[in-house]
Amino acid sequence: MDEPTERGEDTPQRASPSPSDSDFFSNILAPGSSLNPTFLLVVDGVLALLFVTLGTLVSVTGGNLHLIALLFIVLALWVSIKWFVNELQAPGHPSQSTESDIKKSE
Repeated sequence: MDEPTERGEDTPQRASPSPSDSDFFSNILAPGSSLNPTFLLVVDGVLALLFVTLGTLVSVTGGNLHLIALLFIVLALWVSIKWFVNELQAPGHPSQSTESDIKKSE
């Protein structure tokens, strides 16, 4: 009969996240992260996947009105996010002021 092993030896260990994963998630929480191109690409990918999923469900269910409404809500959310990011990137937006601009105004 085998001897009992110490606690935790036979349990698999989780792989720690790679440095790029932790950098990505820490950058999401940083101020101004909504203009990070990687973050915007992830948001676009997630919303596109949701749109395709709902579109597929609409076609499979034969045009369920609830799914059609959700499809339009996703589309409206996607458009509003794109509009908001475009407004943030517009020249002259207060979020784009540099430290030198702030010191000049003081």
